Amino acid sequence: MKYSQNDEQYHIGVKNGELGRYVIMPGDPGRVEKIASKLDNSVFLCSNREFTIWNGELEGTKVSVVSTGIGGPSAAIALEECVNAGADTFVRTGTCGAMQTEIMGGDLVIATGAVRMEGTTREYAPIEYPAVADMEVTGALIQAARESGKRWHAGVVQSKDAFYSQHSPETKPVSTELLAKWEAWKRMGCLASEMEGAALFIVGLYRRVRVGACFLVMANQEREKAGLENPVVHDTGSSVDLSVEAVRILIRKDNKLD
Repeated sequence: MKYSQNDEQYHIGVKNGELGRYVIMPGDPGRVEKIASKLDNSVFLCSNREFTIWNGELEGTKVSVVSTGIGGPSAAIALEECVNAGADTFVRTGTCGAMQTEIMGGDLVIATGAVRMEGTTREYAPIEYPAVADMEVTGALIQAARESGKRWHAGVVQSKDAFYSQHSPETKPVSTELLAKWEAWKRMGCLASEMEGAALFIVGLYRRVRVGACFLVMANQEREKAGLENPVVHDTGSSVDLSVEAVRILIRKDNKLD
């Protein structure tokens, strides 16, 4: 489906020029207004299906907050249509479950790349092509994390399609495969499991835009299995603050280059 500049995007319902260049992307539509409240002059733009959009400003520059829903298919749609509407820099802010025992609930994870254990990206690129985050956005997230004083980790995450294949793999018909791959990702140092990173990175690479991602660790099932303390944290405020500050850093750096 091709669009002219004046066409309204089919799913997210915006036209060219209505979004900011910079977009913060949570999954949950219910988090959009909360994130927008961190911006200056925030205002509701539109909502359709899982896609809720607010605009605001940072450093005098328009910034949009666009929800993606759950999983790769809707995240890919949101990113494609945001790019069609003129955006070029994206920060995913979400939640994850940690995989390494040194990572605690409440920590932050910054994704440098993602395991493509999902289906969306197979319709974009051969499986051999890596899903990697943009270096500039990742650098801004790391800078913001260092300045935040929070516990944080940077590295590869695993992106999946089925939430319950992670949390109860032994009940699934393909349990042998799921358990073997989970063990392999752990041995490779994979930090956490989530559901949108790979799709956003691959679509971003294809569309030649900048995409990065950060996550709040809600809990760590590996710590639970090992009999270690496993705090469960639901407050996404630290991940939201990290994404907002990273966008602020990017705006300042981009303005110096312009």
